[in-house]
Amino acid sequence: MSAPSGPTGERAGSVPATVRPAPAARSAWYGTAAFLLLLAAVFAASYAVGTAAGPVAPGLHSPDAPGQDGTGHGGGGHG
Repeated sequence: MSAPSGPTGERAGSVPATVRPAPAARSAWYGTAAFLLLLAAVFAASYAVGTAAGPVAPGLHSPDAPGQDGTGHGGGGHG
């Protein structure tokens, strides 16, 4: 048994199609949101791995690290 239909042919109590977003618009939004969430997760994971790995070269320090004179000489082997 179906609900009685109104003068426009819609079932009584149903929401008109103009109020509901189209499935394509909904899927585009979900796809974009999922992509941005995945992108944020990848950046967070890469940052965590980089922080855990530490510097890329032995003896690499920040120029403003305590105990550094800031001259930048590191024995490059030239000369």
